[in-house]
Order: sequence, then C-alpha cells, then structure tokens
Amino acid sequence: MPSLIPSLLSGHHENLLSSLKTIERHHLSWAHLDVMDGHFVPNFSFGPQIIKTLKRHSSLFFDVHLMLEHPERFISTFIEAGANLLSFHVESQAPIAATLKHIREQNCATGLACNPDSPEELLLPWLEQVDRLLFMAVQPGFCGQTFRHDVLHKIAKIAAIRQRRELSFRIAVDGGIDAITAEKCLKAGADVVVSGTSFFDPVKRRSLRKLLP
Repeated sequence: MPSLIPSLLSGHHENLLSSLKTIERHHLSWAHLDVMDGHFVPNFSFGPQIIKTLKRHSSLFFDVHLMLEHPERFISTFIEAGANLLSFHVESQAPIAATLKHIREQNCATGLACNPDSPEELLLPWLEQVDRLLFMAVQPGFCGQTFRHDVLHKIAKIAAIRQRRELSFRIAVDGGIDAITAEKCLKAGADVVVSGTSFFDPVKRRSLRKLLP
C-alpha cells in the first residue's frame, strides 16, 4: 500500500480516465473511488458500471469506499466491476461480520470506514477481520471540507492497540488531506492518506511531493 492514494471524486468528471492516467503518471498504483447512494450520505457518485468501464482501461488497484446504507446488497456487484478492496461503514445497516466474510470469500481485501463523529470503539470488535480501517476526517459526502483534528487521537488509539496486539491491518485517513494534515495523520499512526482536492490541483500537488514515489 502506498502512502498516498488519490481520490477520483476530485478528478475531472468529464474525463475520469484522464484522472486515472494522472495517477499513473505520478507512479502511484492505487485509486480511491467513493460510491454514494444519496441515503447514507446526501450525494451521489460513481456506480458499478463506471467502475467497470474504468477498470478495463487501468491496471491501478481500485480501493472502493462504499458510502451506502445497505452495502451488503452490492458486494458482489462492485467486486465484479473491479474493486480490489471494499470498505463499508461501521455506521451502515450492514451485518458487519457477514459482510466482511462475504468480501473475503470473493478474494477481495476488506475494509471498515468510520465517520468523524463516531467513537473508535465501534471498530474494536473487527480489528482482526479487516485489512484496513478508513478514518473519515470530514463528514462524508462532499469534497473540499476542513480536516477534523479530533480524529487524530482516534488514529493514535487504534494504532496503539494494533501494535499491542501485533495485528496487521493498515490505517488510512480520508478528508481534508493536504501536506500539513497528511504529516499529522502519519505521525499519529496512519499508514496512508487519501487525497482528492490537493492531489488533482497541480499547484497543491507539489506540496505532497514527499508522499509521491
């Protein structure tokens, strides 16, 4: 897993393939794709057909973040579309154990996401069953929000538990990521940050150069 994963939600929606090529041109190997249903979050974004179309033209690892009220209903659909890692929210209506099992059985990496207002304790029962945790540092649904610094102590707490239990899951942070907040996240114990606005803005991207290969 790289230290930086660009979020396609902030890419060029009139030509998403060109945004994937921008990621590849900077020698990054992952792309983050946010899927929104208009219920769990008040916005809509990529569906499985768009992901399937993009996957045909890219060898990038597709990190798919399901912001869905009932993600368990769509696991097979998004894996068939090309997801390599599927994250869904601990706050969703999904039966968490069964959904993680379903993802693993289809040879896809598993992830759980957590909103900024949710206690990190919600994640504790699942630490041995996930490949990655995704901490949202903004309220999910829209780009360009301000980073929530109160998320840092949650990252640090989960990172300490991971070390103490000698677990292998990775920690990612998404939302409001720029050069300064990325450094704070990595210092707190995160392994990777997801950046949309800062990565796809050529001027702001220069400030992220320490995270680029």
